[in-house]
Amino acid sequence: MSCSSQTAVKDSQRIPLCINDVEIAHQTIAMEVQNHPSQRPVEAWQAASRALAVREILLQEAKRLEIKPEPTGDSSGRTETSDEALIRQLIAAQITTPNPDDETCHRYYQQNRKRFETPALYEVAHILLGASTEDQDLYAQRSAEAKEIIEALNHSPRAFAALARQYSDCPSSKEGGSLGQITPGQTTPEFEVALTTMQPGEISSTPVETRYGFHIILLQRKVDGTALPFEVVKERISEYLSDKVKRIAIAQYIARLVSAARISGVAMPDAQHLRVF
Repeated sequence: MSCSSQTAVKDSQRIPLCINDVEIAHQTIAMEVQNHPSQRPVEAWQAASRALAVREILLQEAKRLEIKPEPTGDSSGRTETSDEALIRQLIAAQITTPNPDDETCHRYYQQNRKRFETPALYEVAHILLGASTEDQDLYAQRSAEAKEIIEALNHSPRAFAALARQYSDCPSSKEGGSLGQITPGQTTPEFEVALTTMQPGEISSTPVETRYGFHIILLQRKVDGTALPFEVVKERISEYLSDKVKRIAIAQYIARLVSAARISGVAMPDAQHLRVF
């Protein structure tokens, strides 16, 4: 930790963290910091302080309402602490949100159709001539070699597998360059863009540059993504919208409690920027 970072953290510790006259120990904040990774130690300290402030405010409210903790367990055998139970029970008692109706879910479905499609499927082979821009001479050499291989394939496309075995720097060379079936997100962006512009049976007309070098791509087969029916995804949409509304409601509820509390030692964000558990 740099001297400036140490100074910033020490400065943030000068004013004790107090919530309605209840002080949070520095040791407790230090332990919480590990849950808030940041490149700047002072930011991690502040995030930990805010999280503990919200927790203390909720616990004080639960006790004010005389809620009795009823810890529950999960399938792995983990049981809530009394504080976790109090916060869960407080939120359950104070926050009620309506479930979205079919019309709302269908509207979301229509407005976000791309989210409810099966991904496209590509059956692909390639020849990789590995190169790095750090070695400009090799980079230029590999670019020229890739163009020569494409020229050879223009005359003899059936030689693709043999040329992959001979020239490709990818382990797939042993399989004639075959990558099998891939979906969007499994390759580099440049490789993926090239696939979307090609037709089955086509070999890329120019080398495709990525961080690995130069690729010569053979698109063997393509299966377009298909839209999932509304009935199939309705429950998923309903759960997503319900969770979204609930999280907003919780943030607003916490913001009201925060605004009514006496807090020193940390600046609290507004409802939009509150971290909701």
